[in-house]
Amino acid sequence: MKLQLALDIFNLDEALGLAEKLKEYVDIIEIGTPFVLEYGLEAVRQFRAKFPDKRILADTKIMDAGELESAAAFKAGADYVTVLAVTDIATINACVETANKYGKEIVADMICVEHIPEKIEQLEAIGVHGIAVHTGVDQQKRGRTPMDDLKVMKTYSKSAEISVAGGISLETVPAYAALNPDVLIVGGGITNATDPVQEAKLIYEKISL
Repeated sequence: MKLQLALDIFNLDEALGLAEKLKEYVDIIEIGTPFVLEYGLEAVRQFRAKFPDKRILADTKIMDAGELESAAAFKAGADYVTVLAVTDIATINACVETANKYGKEIVADMICVEHIPEKIEQLEAIGVHGIAVHTGVDQQKRGRTPMDDLKVMKTYSKSAEISVAGGISLETVPAYAALNPDVLIVGGGITNATDPVQEAKLIYEKISL
């Protein structure tokens, strides 16, 4: 199981500095959507330059122009690029084909997907490399949980790597880890901790057992 560090709302220099402190315990560094909006792909370029041995995910949440937008992120240094699973399948397919061309990977973000089993079958049929549980904040307020979605996705997925996010913390890691996702995504659970390095270390140790 890999640990993905989600970096969302930070000054770029501060984020680079924090990632430097945490790199020993992190497998994938996620350049979150707010980061991409604030700094563009320059954030990806700088993280790639500073962390040549780490996997970088650009959370672009592509909705259209799949080939153009995914190619731009891959050229900037991303290893993974996200596309919204609710968009047209042609857009997702264009992203997958582009990823294969560059030897990289596409992760389909499942936020707002209503019929998860059918969507998983469709995504895996075109070769999507990863599928990410993403239960929106507003959905969670209505009682839907990332844990529920993860259970469904683990049941129906046959080939894609499964990742999960959604307010995961040191306290909830064991419950998520028990469902055996391929990637556990933690943001504020690490970055907002009193001691982010210690928190990352403890989480990393829990999922490495």
